[in-house]
Amino acid sequence: MFDKQVIISIGREFGSGGHQIAREIAKRLDLPYYDSNLLEEIARKKGFNSNDWEEHDERPRTPILTRTVRGRSSSFNENMAMMQFDFLREKASNGESFVIVGRCSESILKEYDALISFFILADVDKRIENVAKTNNLPLNKAKSLVNSQDRKRKAYHNYYCDGKWGDARFYDLTINSGKLDFEEVVDLILDYIKIRTK
Repeated sequence: MFDKQVIISIGREFGSGGHQIAREIAKRLDLPYYDSNLLEEIARKKGFNSNDWEEHDERPRTPILTRTVRGRSSSFNENMAMMQFDFLREKASNGESFVIVGRCSESILKEYDALISFFILADVDKRIENVAKTNNLPLNKAKSLVNSQDRKRKAYHNYYCDGKWGDARFYDLTINSGKLDFEEVVDLILDYIKIRTK
């Protein structure tokens, strides 16, 4: 579809539909899709079981349990984040095109001209409603989950990146998915990518 490299980075608030949107973009553009599934690829290369890593995905290091010796961190979370960043940089430097969700990708890959970055957000009430429906939860539990996940993502992102999580100045386009339906959001992103890659 493209005659040059294209890297689509999609950051998201929890419950905004960012994962589903990114998956649909990858499908329509016939591009590899990376999210937590990149842990499986890294684990396979390193000979580990990726299931052991999932609870540490997109989590900042825990300073109280961490020490640094000769420039290397003892934090499992930090080492895992670095492995993911290296994985993304390797794919990008090899000229590969792909869609990536989160993982500080808009910051980690900012030196690549092929990068097009988006941030998907929605009003908190809409996100709580989405999470309650998707996970069959009462609204109070969905609200707790939204707040908790957003807090974790923000802490992770702001620890590893210069720009603040969700700050529109650090993304090419920020979209409120609560104001449009799913297809309209996907079409808007695809139109933007088409303009950027012509």
